[in-house]
Amino acid sequence: MARKIVVIGGVACGPKAAARAKRLDPTAEITIIEKGNDVSYGACGLPFYLEGEIKDISELNATPVGIPRSPAFFKAVKGVDVKVKTEAVSINRDRKTVTVKYLDAGGVEELPYDKLVLATGSTPVRPPIPGIDLEGIHCLKTLEDGSTIKSAMEGAQGKKAVIIGGGLIGLECIEPLIKAGFEVHVVEKLPFVLPALLDQEMAAPLMGHLKSKGVKLHCNDGVEAFEDDGNGRVARVKTEQTAIDADLVILAIGFRPVTDLAEAAGIETGRMGIKVDAHMRTSDPDIYAGGDCVQSWNIVTGAPMYAPMGSTANKHGRVIANNVCGWNSTFSGVCGTGVCRVMGFNIARTGLTERDARAAGFEVITALTPGPDRPHFMDESKPINMKLVAEAYTGRLLGLQVLGPGEVLSRVDTMAALLKMDGTIDDLADTDMAYAPPFSPALDNLITAAHVVQNKRDDLVRSYTPAELKKKLDDNEDIILLDVRTPPEVEQMSLPYDQVRYIPLGKVREKASELPKDKEIVCLCKISLRGYEAAKMLEGAGFDRNNIRVLDGGIVAWPYEKVIKS
Repeated sequence: MARKIVVIGGVACGPKAAARAKRLDPTAEITIIEKGNDVSYGACGLPFYLEGEIKDISELNATPVGIPRSPAFFKAVKGVDVKVKTEAVSINRDRKTVTVKYLDAGGVEELPYDKLVLATGSTPVRPPIPGIDLEGIHCLKTLEDGSTIKSAMEGAQGKKAVIIGGGLIGLECIEPLIKAGFEVHVVEKLPFVLPALLDQEMAAPLMGHLKSKGVKLHCNDGVEAFEDDGNGRVARVKTEQTAIDADLVILAIGFRPVTDLAEAAGIETGRMGIKVDAHMRTSDPDIYAGGDCVQSWNIVTGAPMYAPMGSTANKHGRVIANNVCGWNSTFSGVCGTGVCRVMGFNIARTGLTERDARAAGFEVITALTPGPDRPHFMDESKPINMKLVAEAYTGRLLGLQVLGPGEVLSRVDTMAALLKMDGTIDDLADTDMAYAPPFSPALDNLITAAHVVQNKRDDLVRSYTPAELKKKLDDNEDIILLDVRTPPEVEQMSLPYDQVRYIPLGKVREKASELPKDKEIVCLCKISLRGYEAAKMLEGAGFDRNNIRVLDGGIVAWPYEKVIKS
């Protein structure tokens, strides 16, 4: 008898599971139930549709050769029945049936299953803020949302748009709105943007970049109410600190897993979604779940983690398909790998931030290593800033953050692979990464970061993070900041502190005697490569190494006050 597989949810995980299961078992009878009108679409492309890079929204649910992924396509090409505008209203685990309601035609039906796949996805968070249901307040999740917002963006010149939430979706909406002519405001409850991806010192240059592009950032601020114009349309966003006129509001404060159907059926759920094992199997051995509705686990810490990503959902779908067809496949977990592009800035992260690592109980070593993504003599060379996080003593890799105009993806992907293998700093330093001047420096930025952490671990260099040094400056400690850059560099950019002394690197040996040996000296340069050289010179000149430090990341990574001349 043919195996009956019912899939609830038709966006990413569900269609992937259904299509692969049919390839593995061509005799299987597979049905996808989808409450909406669209199946198998790339929601991650919606910001680029708003921006105009994607001309027609239908491209987001078409094959690479332009064929729409419609129910007719799935039937003819995949051999899978797809029922759109159909809601799964209940699961009877004893009878192994799903009751569905046909939203357009009316009526209900019971569909039997041998194996059931829950791919119910997620829904945008809409907190009970006064006025949240006013016209003009939008979320960005579905193709319909994309079309609605695109229409609302017409005639934007001189108008104001307010994005609530400084996460991935919120920041990816900035460029489309600016290009459309809006003045853009971003309201973020936490002190900095992308708080789930970055440490504050890494978010600082991104925030500076956004401000330079005219974006109005309202961090450390939360929304209290949306005020209407008297006709049921949003006119103003009232925050804890101010009020912002608004012609358009995009609500982007996160997603929550859709677990109601599973909970009603008595399937075990956790704080972050439906609980599944490594086989993507729920507490019912005949029911599997994947995608945005499930609780994943972090491969670095082993702790539960919510990871609503299209890439993860597709991996889940493949594992589920294998297992419902009798295989024994497993999913190893996630490490929070993500990448985005915001106003010409590329941002990527994998593993743990320093903040997350310390919260998880790790003692860490970090390295801030800004530098060009290619040799400086290449025309395409662009800067990136990198932060590497490793466990002290063991050298186990914990996480990486990379951002800047330069290339970030290869670095974060390399790190993600090493995290999965429990790699160490020494493994990273030994990794045989490709080199040619059009692509990377001779020692890739990632390997340079590994070398910095090795030096710290081996006590060859002692350093202060920008936050640690800033505290010392704020506390008026009696220290010297030894800037060893060239005079033209100092003229272009400098630190506005009385403690700064300027001695170019080539003169440090000659003028070391002019520096006091009873004070702490923090050496710095553009990216602290020369700062490290200066520190070793001072040690060689008889200075107490306990008084010699290097500023992590140099002046480029300094997120606080700078004097910059164009």
